[in-house]
Amino acid sequence: MAHENARSSVSRRGFLVGSTALAGSAFAAPAFAKDKDDKKDKGEQIITGDSPDSDMPLKKAEIEFEGDHQAGISTPPQAFANLIGFNLYRDVDLDAAKRLMRLWTEDAHKLAQGETPVGDLEPELAWTPANLTITCGVGEPFFDKLGLTDRKPGWLHPIDKFDKDKLEDQWGQTDICLQICTDDPITLAHATRHFIRSSVRYAEAKWLQHGFLHAVGSVEKGATGRNLFGFKDGTVNPSSDEEYNDQVWIDEGPEWSRNGTCLVVRRISYDMDEWEKLDRMSREMVFGRTMGEGAPLSGGDEFTPADYKKTDEIGLPVIDPMSHMARAVNPDDLPHQKLRRRAYNYDLPPVPGDVDHSNSGLIFICFQKNPEEQFTAIQKRLNEADRLNQWITHIGSSVYFCPPGVGEGRDKYWAQGLLES
Repeated sequence: MAHENARSSVSRRGFLVGSTALAGSAFAAPAFAKDKDDKKDKGEQIITGDSPDSDMPLKKAEIEFEGDHQAGISTPPQAFANLIGFNLYRDVDLDAAKRLMRLWTEDAHKLAQGETPVGDLEPELAWTPANLTITCGVGEPFFDKLGLTDRKPGWLHPIDKFDKDKLEDQWGQTDICLQICTDDPITLAHATRHFIRSSVRYAEAKWLQHGFLHAVGSVEKGATGRNLFGFKDGTVNPSSDEEYNDQVWIDEGPEWSRNGTCLVVRRISYDMDEWEKLDRMSREMVFGRTMGEGAPLSGGDEFTPADYKKTDEIGLPVIDPMSHMARAVNPDDLPHQKLRRRAYNYDLPPVPGDVDHSNSGLIFICFQKNPEEQFTAIQKRLNEADRLNQWITHIGSSVYFCPPGVGEGRDKYWAQGLLES
């Protein structure tokens, strides 16, 4: 079924397919080539045209779309991101949801390759993928609305509100989330608009969260990004296949869920005005790390393990036990309490009538096997006694199941195993 308000209009896909057919062209169902097997499933950059040494290194820079896992998870963070939360229309049933997922998967695959999807109104804007990835997640309401409640993972539910949270419904749970990331802002805007337009008969966008990191070339390749407080953000992350298997990829439960993961999105508002009153030493004590190198205050470089037992000349801990780092680290007996962090900054115009105060913060994005055992357990410690809480407020929260990847020998479209099981 289609949304009632859209039934009277000609679908953009039907119109364009029809007109193109008259010109002698035909469009096939989704097909996934195997010409880049050496890059599959690794989130690696594929250069299909210009060399990385040319003056347009991003023009043909692609991230492999096919794989056991969706791209945009283990993929190194691109410079720009949009997260879009969609809610299905009430009259969308299981068959309609399948059509939407087929359409989106086909379009995402083409856009990631720098190709023009069916119905694209600005085809020239699709020619520069700039490491584009599109990642899909479905929330608890998606299962409930489509009569799939009995298939819902036990952990797929809203995260319990913490006492320091000030959650706003405008940034709350949705049926579906698309994470669109790329190194080019025009590519991002084009892909974002394309997916919103292509869903018009099935779903409406509830929110859009725009995030950014350093532009490509402004920092060393692979360097940890910085948040707007000035600190490196994402130092502690899985790096090996073994760590991803331990922390991120689901390996239990029904077959359709395996190689998927859980996405948690938290919108965190910064009190920049008060934060800027702190001197550099105080800021470093709050985080437990140096601002420049990102090293733990106990010494070493960014990736040196912190020594939480080290004391100064008068016997005080060098790293405050209530610093952000000390509270976030997993206890020795709970090694699974780790996450794939993939956060982006946001910086919006001040709220009208309050132009002296910032409207900045962090879109905290993380992936894990089970949020109850990972994100929620970590956040509980942070909520109890993290010095950083004085300058941050969680204002948005949502949780999604990200289906496994697609391609030959796998699902042909996002969530096919779930929707057809």
